[in-house]
Amino acid sequence: MCEFISWVERRGKVYFITSDMLASKKGKEIIVQKGISPDDYNGHGTIRAFFGLDSGDGIDKEDTDFSTPDRFPAPIVSAIKSGKFRGLGIVKELLTQTAWAEYDKIEQTAKAEYDKIRQTAKAEYDKIEQTAKAEYEKIQQTAWAEYDKIRQIAWAEYEKIEQTAWAEYDKIRQTAKAEYDKIRQTAWAEYDKIRQTAKAECVKIEQTAFWDLFAIPESRTPNWR
Repeated sequence: MCEFISWVERRGKVYFITSDMLASKKGKEIIVQKGISPDDYNGHGTIRAFFGLDSGDGIDKEDTDFSTPDRFPAPIVSAIKSGKFRGLGIVKELLTQTAWAEYDKIEQTAKAEYDKIRQTAKAEYDKIEQTAKAEYEKIQQTAWAEYDKIRQIAWAEYEKIEQTAWAEYDKIRQTAKAEYDKIRQTAWAEYDKIRQTAKAECVKIEQTAFWDLFAIPESRTPNWR
């Protein structure tokens, strides 16, 4: 995972990704084609794919120290001040203490809402999983009882009948287990979808709050005004 902010320097030119680029048709296609995760939207691989730069063509650079704009190329400084990295990163050093406190309040609210949704979805998954497991165990126990009854009655022809009864038990058990697994996996997929959606919404709220505050010059630290 590349750091925020990353860029590529090649022949005196600076290449970097902005939120508008990622939202473009080309950007969306690259994300899908390359299977790029949100953590790597700002990465060198994404930059190179977007601008058609081969690996090793130019120098990969990144910096996480925002104490002064002097650490970044002028085009990136201009893009930061223009809010072109909205949604790609959050940097505490860019805001005043007052503005950061306001952001922190919004972030805590968003995270609390995410946790509430995630816990509700997990509770629903647990309920479905436990019900499915109980059904599987009931079928398994019934099948075992049937097998044991046949085995005891047929002791005289034990080996032949025992193997047949065991095979029947195992078939029922495996079928029940497959059904249980299917229900559990479906429930987990639904839980995970809800969790990821809630997490994405939380991140969206956090990013929006940060960049809305940064858009106000008075909210920025002096070096970034």
